[in-house]
Amino acid sequence: MRFLFLCKILAFLIFIVSVLFVIPAFVSMLYNDIFTMKVFLYIGLFTGAISLTIIYLLKGIKFNNISSADGMFLVSLGWIIVSLVGALPFYFGNLNVSFFDAFFESVSGFTTTGATIFKDVESLPKGILFWRSFSHWLGGMGIVVLAVAVFPLLGIGGMQLIKAEAPGPSVDKLSPRIATTAKYLWMVYIGLTIIEAFLLFIGGMDLFDAVNHTFATLATGGFSTKNSSIMTFNNPYFEWVIAIFMILAGANFALHYKILMGNFSVIKKDSEFKFYIFIIVVYTLLIGLNLVLSYGMNFEDGLRHALFQVATIHTTTGFASADYEKWPIFAQALLFALMFVGGCSGSTGGGIKVIRILTLLKQALNEMKYLVHPRGIFVLKINGKSIRKNTVYAISGFFFLYMITNLLVMLLVSFTGVDIVTSLSAALACVGNIGPGFGSVGPMDNYSFFSDFSKFILSIGMLAGRLEIYTFFIIFTPYYWRR
Repeated sequence: MRFLFLCKILAFLIFIVSVLFVIPAFVSMLYNDIFTMKVFLYIGLFTGAISLTIIYLLKGIKFNNISSADGMFLVSLGWIIVSLVGALPFYFGNLNVSFFDAFFESVSGFTTTGATIFKDVESLPKGILFWRSFSHWLGGMGIVVLAVAVFPLLGIGGMQLIKAEAPGPSVDKLSPRIATTAKYLWMVYIGLTIIEAFLLFIGGMDLFDAVNHTFATLATGGFSTKNSSIMTFNNPYFEWVIAIFMILAGANFALHYKILMGNFSVIKKDSEFKFYIFIIVVYTLLIGLNLVLSYGMNFEDGLRHALFQVATIHTTTGFASADYEKWPIFAQALLFALMFVGGCSGSTGGGIKVIRILTLLKQALNEMKYLVHPRGIFVLKINGKSIRKNTVYAISGFFFLYMITNLLVMLLVSFTGVDIVTSLSAALACVGNIGPGFGSVGPMDNYSFFSDFSKFILSIGMLAGRLEIYTFFIIFTPYYWRR
């Protein structure tokens, strides 16, 4: 009966995506693309009918709560199924792509990675372009979090789901009711989306491009409607606006909400946010000076491009305002190092997360103190609160699994004959949900040349990274099923 209950929830997630297909269908109609409009509508009707049938047949199946183990299973399988459904418009949209291509593009969208298999995105139908960016926006805050906000209508508790899906190591409850918390987060998300789209539009960007790039920015995704990403516009105003909103998207959304409610003191107390801003400032200054002194840029251009690329890689967005592979080696090395960091907990960013890096750094410093003072007592504190040893152990385990996952993905991709720089870069870019990297997957390149096997492996890497490694891989362990 519990298995049937899980199927009911998964069917509900499919139904949400099926309904959302109406929006890109409407966009296609606005641009007189009747074929693409029909593709979205037919797929939506088909998947919607299947999901509603399952929900109807299982209407009598109910459980009061979802356990942590059930939450992990639902979230992992939910993202896979949603990605499969999201791949259908790419596959049936007359785009001349294989199903592995379509699945890769869909996973890249929903996991907010931004890696693409399309060589010429500007030739794609408007409805398809919108769906790519819209899948970013949905995946950014999480379809599962969206579902949690409405699960009470079905009598389903959602705390274990949001804990399993949330992109950070912890979830701040803004309200005693988890559904209300999800709604608060979505209110902030939607509000920032409207503001950025408005700023880009009044700055001269076409409304379609403004909306699509806003979706990709707030989701820290990186899909662009242009082949050369933001560099195509060659507009400093756009770059400043997008850079600022990437930084906002890379911060904890619970922090945004508290600030909007007038609680400005949280900024001083939040160790992760302060460290996050510290990294951005230091890296921007180092790269900016390198570009000015060694690359010949003027100060404003150097600072702007440095901030933009630091923001886009640090937050795992993946936009490009310049071809950074042509920059000095020192600047490239700094950007490469940022691929190991990621955004803040509770943000839409991927990667290891700032809070984990900060915790491991403080623990390493404490270990050095122990070497000097073996009898000393050194307490690890984050936000003024002591961190328990088991939390440090969990973060250490995550870090190890994260690096092993990158290593395995790199080895499997290199097995197909891809060079080591590209294999490593692609692994880091996909598992970290960044998108572009170095080598043949640089900011001006794409992932179309990879074999179907490599695309599948990279897709798995994107899903594992988006679901914080533990959540994804634990369901494949024998002891999970023996519980």
